[in-house]
Amino acid sequence: MLSPFGATPSFEAISPDGTAIALFALRPAASHDADAADPDHERRPALLLVHGATADHTTWRAVGPALALGRSVYALDRRGRGASGDREPYSIEREFRDVAAAAEEIARRHEGPADVAGHSYGGRCALGASLHSGAIRRLVVYEGAPAPPGVSYRPPGLVEAVRAALERGDDEGALTTFLAGIVGMSEAELAAYRANPVWPARVAAASTILREVEAEASPVASIDALARVSVPVLLLLGSASRSPFRLGTDALATALTLPEVAVIDGAAHAAHHTHPREFVEIVEAFLDRP
Repeated sequence: MLSPFGATPSFEAISPDGTAIALFALRPAASHDADAADPDHERRPALLLVHGATADHTTWRAVGPALALGRSVYALDRRGRGASGDREPYSIEREFRDVAAAAEEIARRHEGPADVAGHSYGGRCALGASLHSGAIRRLVVYEGAPAPPGVSYRPPGLVEAVRAALERGDDEGALTTFLAGIVGMSEAELAAYRANPVWPARVAAASTILREVEAEASPVASIDALARVSVPVLLLLGSASRSPFRLGTDALATALTLPEVAVIDGAAHAAHHTHPREFVEIVEAFLDRP
């Protein structure tokens, strides 16, 4: 099967701090050509996909091509990984502006506002981006809500364990500690992930874990701050995910102006891999609603 991504970025967006953010156009599923696309493909707003922690644009390989049947779809590499640049000091607000810059570049090319879907930390970045740009029409956020006061995504000792692994050069140990502790992956799930061809790229991004785990608790990424998001937001949740994801989703839904909540039955934190058909159906229904 042909890859849904090109070997090189389709274009770049330049963030306000000068960082180049790489974007990859996704090809439709099945035949990978224009004949597979929906007749209304070009009339729908383009969709920008924003990956979560330790990932890159290829995390959308299961659902991106199906979404691209109905609209133009682009996946970015967030700063510090893949084909995108990076710059110090790091802050989550810079990531907000990265996604905003990418949405604005897509909106310029398509002559209209774009929709944005983000997974986990990428969903948080998508929410923040909408506060920095009018180029975003609708948002889909899969388990990217901030934890409400008194709740934490981090089990006790997780940050220290990740830091210790990184300091001794054990990037794989840092990644597995993160995936088990925050994502909630079992030993069997971790073993399957290690056998996946993308595993080396995920290990290579382990150095970004700490800065994101620490930055997600920033006041600019809190429920109070993101409650100012005024565009329609679909908050997606897996029924089998850890309880903090449910608590965060419920708290953000209460705070937002135009929220919707949908649950994918049986899914955990990676429904875009484990339940791609359900994920695509729910996202498309939301984006196509008048």
